[in-house]
Amino acid sequence: MTRQSQLRRLGWIAVLAICTALYGALHLKVHTVKTNVVAAEKRIIALERNNLLLETEFAARANVQQLVRWNRLEFGYRPPEAGHYIENERSLAAFGTPRADGAPMPIRVAGAATGENAPEFPRLVSPLTGRVLDDDLVDPAAEAESRRAARADNGMFRIPLADVGGGSTTGSAASVEARP
Repeated sequence: MTRQSQLRRLGWIAVLAICTALYGALHLKVHTVKTNVVAAEKRIIALERNNLLLETEFAARANVQQLVRWNRLEFGYRPPEAGHYIENERSLAAFGTPRADGAPMPIRVAGAATGENAPEFPRLVSPLTGRVLDDDLVDPAAEAESRRAARADNGMFRIPLADVGGGSTTGSAASVEARP
């Protein structure tokens, strides 16, 4: 081997060593950037979870504040005070004692009128039309009787259109015949 070929071979080895070193440095740099990206993604996921937790807490607190407003304004409720609580076990046991002989009857808040004093049951009103429902529609026996009367001998029904549409027909009595 000549001196020139040895130098060429050493040159190629040096170039290969430099390229390998540069590849190693680039590989380490890419790995560092990839690690930073993964860490940033983990932080983003943690922040999104924290954000969701805070949104849920804000919504719950807003609901609690709304309930407090409703309780105070609409229903007149108040939070419990010190006087609402029982001091000790003896005070609690005092609630279980029977009434004394001369004690008045306890006040009963709820009650219902019976007999002649009872109010009439309210009429059923259609939520769609706002009109009072016919008693025949509520009574299943009357409904079955009207169906039997509408059935013809050949097994067909005769249904007046006024019953289908809920309104009244003018002029002649229009009807539709249909098989059951």
